[in-house]
Amino acid sequence: MLKHRGFPGRLTGTDFQFIIRRGNAKGVTPLIRRERYRDRKAVDRRADEAFLAALWDHFGDQPFERGNLDAGRLSWLFGREVVPATDPFDPESYEALLVINVDIARASFPEVFSE
Repeated sequence: MLKHRGFPGRLTGTDFQFIIRRGNAKGVTPLIRRERYRDRKAVDRRADEAFLAALWDHFGDQPFERGNLDAGRLSWLFGREVVPATDPFDPESYEALLVINVDIARASFPEVFSE
């Protein structure tokens, strides 16, 4: 499992983690598309925004390996702002390649790209 050095570990002041320390001995947690409903808490939206900002700062519009990025946090963006970079795609692989869908990410989180 690739460890993304320099990537933030969590959202400051919260328990929302962005990376994992080691691979799951029981198997890789698959990436799934989680629905974001309008009634989500503001802190949940802030965590999504901060995670996407970290992805953008770290990888830009280039494909990146899933590696030690947290599956739960990725799943909130997966299928919309973060999409598979290869076909076929294995949602249960630490080596799976992902990429930011810049157009959708800009529409969903304009504050991340406001520079």
